[in-house]
Amino acid sequence: MVARLTDDGARLSLAKHDHSRKPLSVKLKPTFEIAIDAARNVSRLQYSGKVTAAHMPDCVAQITTLLPQLRAGFTVLVDLSGLDAMDIDCVPFLSTIMDFCRVQGVGTVIRVIPDPSKDIGLNILSLIHYRGQVHIITCDTVEEAEKLLLA
Repeated sequence: MVARLTDDGARLSLAKHDHSRKPLSVKLKPTFEIAIDAARNVSRLQYSGKVTAAHMPDCVAQITTLLPQLRAGFTVLVDLSGLDAMDIDCVPFLSTIMDFCRVQGVGTVIRVIPDPSKDIGLNILSLIHYRGQVHIITCDTVEEAEKLLLA
């Protein structure tokens, strides 16, 4: 059996050396997930695996569709604990997301970054896009971030 990852990294094809059979495609874990808790005025964003610019338009679309359900002053929890890497080409999309959050009235951003070497420049981007108007907290674990949400 041969296993290979396609160019976009999003699907895994499995096929026997007998190419007369149709390959089996299996969807890998999403690189981005969003959950909205309107009652608690919280959005949870999770990035995992290797995120490329090709993944980001869907990410931006989901955020711009779902975030308006929250009231001004909302909190965004960004979980990067499952992130392996994020391409530098994602920066324009991250900038768009940050600007959208600011316009929607984000009050606090809680980031989970267990490995500081995987901080993808969010502090610098925050200075530019949040303009000092948003409270930023960085945590090592999701558990630590969840405790902050309960406070």
